[in-house]
Amino acid sequence: MSIRRLPNALINRIAAGEVVERPASALKELVENAIDAGADRIAISLEDGGLGGLEVIDNGCGMAADDIALALERHATSKLPDDAIELVATLGFRGEALPSIASVARLSIASRTADGDGWRRVVDHGEVVEDGPASLPPGTRIRMDSLFANVPARRKFLRSARSEYAACSDVVKRLAMARPDIAFSLESDGRRVFSVQAGEARLTRIASLTARGLADNAVLLDFEREGVRLTGVAGLPTYNRGVADHQFLFVNSRPVRDRLLVGAVRAAYAEMLARDRHPVVALFLDVVPQDVDVNVHPAKTEVRFRDAAMVRGMIVSGLRRALNEGGFRAVQRPAAGALSRWQSEAAPPPPERDMFSAAHAMALAPAQEPAWLAAAGVAERSQPYIAAAPMGRAEPSYAPVPMAERYPLGIARGQIAKTYIVAEAEDGLVIVDQHAAHERLVLERMRKAADGGRVASQALLIPEVVELDETACDRIEERAGELADFGLEVERFGPAAVLVRAVPAMLGGGDVHGLVQDIADELGAFDAALSLKERLDLVASTMACHGSVRAGRVLSVAEMNALLREMEITPHSGQCNHGRPTWVKLAHGDIERLFGRK
Repeated sequence: MSIRRLPNALINRIAAGEVVERPASALKELVENAIDAGADRIAISLEDGGLGGLEVIDNGCGMAADDIALALERHATSKLPDDAIELVATLGFRGEALPSIASVARLSIASRTADGDGWRRVVDHGEVVEDGPASLPPGTRIRMDSLFANVPARRKFLRSARSEYAACSDVVKRLAMARPDIAFSLESDGRRVFSVQAGEARLTRIASLTARGLADNAVLLDFEREGVRLTGVAGLPTYNRGVADHQFLFVNSRPVRDRLLVGAVRAAYAEMLARDRHPVVALFLDVVPQDVDVNVHPAKTEVRFRDAAMVRGMIVSGLRRALNEGGFRAVQRPAAGALSRWQSEAAPPPPERDMFSAAHAMALAPAQEPAWLAAAGVAERSQPYIAAAPMGRAEPSYAPVPMAERYPLGIARGQIAKTYIVAEAEDGLVIVDQHAAHERLVLERMRKAADGGRVASQALLIPEVVELDETACDRIEERAGELADFGLEVERFGPAAVLVRAVPAMLGGGDVHGLVQDIADELGAFDAALSLKERLDLVASTMACHGSVRAGRVLSVAEMNALLREMEITPHSGQCNHGRPTWVKLAHGDIERLFGRK
């Protein structure tokens, strides 16, 4: 087969495969062009998540008729005045975006310079169909319709309107964070999604586009080393998320998704967060153009640093220094009711020393079952358990202590750091992580209840409104039926909120907002790739984590023993829902070796 030169139409479609994957990628290129044109006001509107069309309007420098025609040719750009590509300071520079989009969609460009006349050109899948004068204010208006209409093989791989809308919204938010000096507005199907004004403080801009609480639960960064400057916002370790979708990284105001930078953020928080939690950060690196290569990815979302080790070290040390300066700050002060559950337990009055009271106590003690187990639930007590003070307490024995030989996990002998249960077994010493263990027990209970039909729910006296991102609300709304099977009854409450009417009975009250937020995060991270059964397990696991006995709660001996007994009869109780061990054992031989007896 002989080698042939490809026609321009086919070349453009091949290039479009690299640049235009979905509506969000086309939108990114168009908004970046508006920023490079010097606009200080950019308005974006979407139809059907971008599948039905999208439009970008800016008040930038505009283009004359000849420039519009030239902009639609491949490798034509105004952003490289000479051949020094390593000195590029704009977001775009290749001159591929507009011709690539025009080859796979209907693209309309109307533009006007401040001292010239307006002009409009329409290209439908590579063919010019309109070209003439237009009336519009200075700036540019670009509209894209019918994406992949003539390329059905590509069209069928696009996702639902909601998924495409979420991707478009994320693109605009990241670009808006990078440029607080520019006003951005986003509309979807005629409804205003957000609008931010030019000149906002960076923290204000980021908080308004991510989470309102970030402004009160973050520290600011401003460090410089060897010509590299690191600025931005870092959320406190206690202000975290279930997935890493709130980590925004920018290099010279360019949004990037770089593995080096993501790894540096993870390393900085490594000793302050559980492995399954992720920080909220927005980091901005300003680097000399010669020290960073932005031309390593077709969509320009990855970069390469001349001294990657220095940049990584700067991010890790800068984040840790800023967090250390934050001192003892936490997300918020606990409510008074929550604080009352953490108070030291009061010692019970000494029992009466007469035959009747002793016999009465002996008769009652075996029948007294811990409240959290008797209710088959996991809600913490509203009243503190009445027992001796937690530091080295001793409880009066009203019944004979069970023999350790009868139980694989032994008999509870005490509690360490209000987190670990110490038990004596026939063959050694058992240490149990009470939160991890109970998390697994709750998960297995929920699975069993779901297999039997439906998890019992408990209606809230006052339904709780939980505010979330619009895309998170969409995910919750789509899975409302599956959530109801687990006892969580939710309904949509406006564009950016859901109303919780009932929670699983075995979870009690708890943190309803945190539960719904984590479920939305998990569905956002894994939903598309999971089967129905896997999604249900994911929801059950998240609920179980919120409903389990927390570390820091003092348990009575009866409660500790009840937990051990249930672990012995529950499948998979040796590890929690996240794969961590729930208990470890020191055999007698191991203990003897520690003391030099063996």
